[in-house]
Amino acid sequence: METVNKLVSDRPVVVFSKNSCCMSHTIKSLLCDFGVNPTVYELDELPGGKEIEQALIRIGCNPAVPAVFIGDQLVGGANEVMSLHLKRNLIPMLRRAGALWV
Repeated sequence: METVNKLVSDRPVVVFSKNSCCMSHTIKSLLCDFGVNPTVYELDELPGGKEIEQALIRIGCNPAVPAVFIGDQLVGGANEVMSLHLKRNLIPMLRRAGALWV
């Protein structure tokens, strides 16, 4: 958990992802389409990626990826991000975190 906290601190948007995960790709594309430049950690490329994946599962991410943090807070996975978007709450959240200026 400490590693995850360190990786997400002081960054407006962080996505934990895997190259092989189509939902991770979808969420990264959605955020980039909004003009957000998320910090992305590809767990299948990182040394210690398996340990980070286990930590994400322990804090409630199931599946572990994609795991999206906005303003140091865990938002959740693809379902939670898409739900926020459909309710028109995602963009205001991104603005509050300093990830969008428009």
